[in-house]
Amino acid sequence: MKNLRLKSARAAKDLSQQQLADLVGVSRQTINAIELGNYNPTIKLCIALCKALDKTLDELFWEEEQ
Repeated sequence: MKNLRLKSARAAKDLSQQQLADLVGVSRQTINAIELGNYNPTIKLCIALCKALDKTLDELFWEEEQ
């Protein structure tokens, strides 16, 4: 499942995938894979992304029940 909330939060901060990747210490490809739903980040990376984007884990990664 695509992570559109991560992509939206990144865009709201006017950050490119590369800029966000640099902030959290991963490759641009990793950010791209997370946004596309092809990679499940570790909890450590999830927390780093939340801090970089001023969001909570729930705001970026909680999946609503269908």
